[in-house]
Amino acid sequence: MGVTLEGQLVVAISSRALFDFEEENRLFERGDDRAYQQLQLDRLDVPAPPGVAFSLVRKLLAFNDAAARRVEVVILSRNDPVSGMRVFRSAQHYGLPIERGSFTRGQPPWRYLRPLNANLFLSAHLSDVRAALDAGVPAAQVYPHSAKASEDHPNEVRIAFDGDAVLFGDESERIFQAQGLTAFQQHEATNASQPLAGGPFKPLLQALHRLQQAGTPAMRLRTALVTARSAPAHERAIRTLMNWNIEVDEAMFLGGLPKGGFLREFEPDFFFDDQTGHIESAALHVPAGHVASGVRNS
Repeated sequence: MGVTLEGQLVVAISSRALFDFEEENRLFERGDDRAYQQLQLDRLDVPAPPGVAFSLVRKLLAFNDAAARRVEVVILSRNDPVSGMRVFRSAQHYGLPIERGSFTRGQPPWRYLRPLNANLFLSAHLSDVRAALDAGVPAAQVYPHSAKASEDHPNEVRIAFDGDAVLFGDESERIFQAQGLTAFQQHEATNASQPLAGGPFKPLLQALHRLQQAGTPAMRLRTALVTARSAPAHERAIRTLMNWNIEVDEAMFLGGLPKGGFLREFEPDFFFDDQTGHIESAALHVPAGHVASGVRNS
């Protein structure tokens, strides 16, 4: 029987999302890719500092044990293959069992998401994120200068999601944009028993739910819905999750309040939102990524 990733949670991640390569990246962005390659080669034995998504990846990989391999992390990088050696050596230094990667030397790597059947793609390149979302893969643009994750929950992966245009479709957000808050609230109250359509991150939430059910004594999973919705629009969101047979551990209906302070208290390993304003607020406190989907990102 051939090797397969079937049944695993597959996370594809760029090197800049996993490690802090911002100093090296400034050289690359000046257009001198040869100098960038040489710098990475010179630093081959210098482990790169952890990046924004490092905590998320490390904890997800802890779901693997001798009994089962439940999570696979694959590097999808615009780095050249020579620079890719430093990525793998850095992963090895931190004890991250990452074995697979594609290095495309500046070309978009998102096309390899399909053969991986990836459940999530994290990248610093907005164009790659948009292409992945168009291909039906949950994807987010990491903010490399986001705060790092708290170390207070070593045995628990914490992930927070926005609702509309992330977990849910953007039908209701379109009404809000076109007709205002009163029309939005009335529409959601009228349709409280009608489940919302799934958004781009519904498949990831489903995969995480399966991972949570598989379980391992070494690691737990805690999820939160963090949304600008407020009562009475809260009910439709909750009923939608019930219809999907998925439970989140916490739900915050903030009625437009800034999300950053609430996320600081929840301490997620990662937060996903479709609005850059919310991401900028969150990134002051927690690792955050922009989901470039829905009417706000048309």
